[in-house]
Amino acid sequence: MKKFEAMTLEETYRLACDALGCSMSELRYEIVQYPSKGILGFFAKPAVIVAMRENSPSEGRKQRDYQAASAKKAKTKEHPATDSVREEKSEAKEMNFPEEEKTLTTETESHEAIIENFFDESSSETQHKSDSGTMDEEALQKEIENRIKELMEVSCFDIDTVEVDVVEKTAYIFLDGEDAALIIGKEGYRYNALSYLLFNWIHSRYDLYIKLEVAQFLTTQEEMIRHKIQPVIEHVHREGWGRTRPLDGILVQIALEQLREAFPDKYVGIKRQRDGSRYVLINEFNSRRQ
Repeated sequence: MKKFEAMTLEETYRLACDALGCSMSELRYEIVQYPSKGILGFFAKPAVIVAMRENSPSEGRKQRDYQAASAKKAKTKEHPATDSVREEKSEAKEMNFPEEEKTLTTETESHEAIIENFFDESSSETQHKSDSGTMDEEALQKEIENRIKELMEVSCFDIDTVEVDVVEKTAYIFLDGEDAALIIGKEGYRYNALSYLLFNWIHSRYDLYIKLEVAQFLTTQEEMIRHKIQPVIEHVHREGWGRTRPLDGILVQIALEQLREAFPDKYVGIKRQRDGSRYVLINEFNSRRQ
């Protein structure tokens, strides 16, 4: 039996047929791992099969084993589902998959365990408590930092710097590495997804807000928005109200924060247009102007 790996099952079948010099009808295979696209581009898995040619002389003994296992399975076709599960496990043992397949399964299970533990409250490190009953700040920073490092290690991105500081109910997270630009993505779409993922975890578990910086992306965006909203600020000072142009992703949130800081006594909120785009509106609290 030989192992073949590709992003889809169809591609693994083609690779197996080409390597073994046979047609699909002559191919005998077992699926070791089904492909998965992962979540938000993370944790994608390839399709993995082990296969052999049906009439290959060198594989005669294993072919007989396969046929015997198939015949045995057919006899128990009408048995309950639990019997079928036990029979499939027994059949897998009879096929004697190579040691490398066992290693692959072990690594896959290890990665899945990390992903599950990332959201599992019962699996966190021992929490150091202060006299007030809340987690010690240094221990909290270290725990969040370690969990993010675990996430980066099983992702497809090369991120070698993870730093976390907790200040006034906000976790300031800094990421950097060879793939910093890739983790930001075009127009910051991966940055938005990762920021949303981390916020949902950290806010629900530690009751903290987050501020995510990847390389110098956030600093650059904040500076760009500061220049872009300057004419809006001047208009509000003259007319008493104003609005930004439609903004994408994290930019609308940055503009919201800066405008609320500039106008603490006015209503500053995000509005959505009919086409789904969003902008920031600055207005008097009792005004209906939009």
